[in-house]
Amino acid sequence: MKLTIAIFFAAAFLIATVVTGQQPQQPPQPPEARGAGDVPQHPHPPPPPDPLAHLMFPPDMILGHARELNLTEEQKAFMRAEVQKATTTFQELQWKLQDQAELLHETMKSTSVNEQQALAQLDRVLEIEREIKRLHIGLAVRLKNRLTPEQQDQLHKMRMDNHPGMPGAPDHPEPPIE
Repeated sequence: MKLTIAIFFAAAFLIATVVTGQQPQQPPQPPEARGAGDVPQHPHPPPPPDPLAHLMFPPDMILGHARELNLTEEQKAFMRAEVQKATTTFQELQWKLQDQAELLHETMKSTSVNEQQALAQLDRVLEIEREIKRLHIGLAVRLKNRLTPEQQDQLHKMRMDNHPGMPGAPDHPEPPIE
């Protein structure tokens, strides 16, 4: 189950990376390692941190600490069923996204690109990405809502112990909401 959940979220990250054309960051090469005609590569800036990460709990974190959190059998069954449904839907969306991304690539590789066609295809890709993000947030909300406030506090404490620099930690208070 943990492997399925990990694959689910890893695949979502990979799809987003592939579709947006971002490359994994590579360390810059010293000038002597580059060829004479090579232009220095400028790495893409890291993606901005997820502003909701400290408010939600990954399914593998919840289920991996089920005993410590004293999850009820009902909570565990609900969460497993929700993860399974989300995984199935994600798999279907992933295939659709791959197909639409390939079509976008085909549209863009011509020396003269039909702008309306390219933007329409981009809209199809972005719509699937939106569905994937909505799926992830929806799952996170449903799982969080099944946790008691005490269980949520416990998960926050576990996260702070493992990631002290994360927003919401004592040395990084959350900014006031205006």
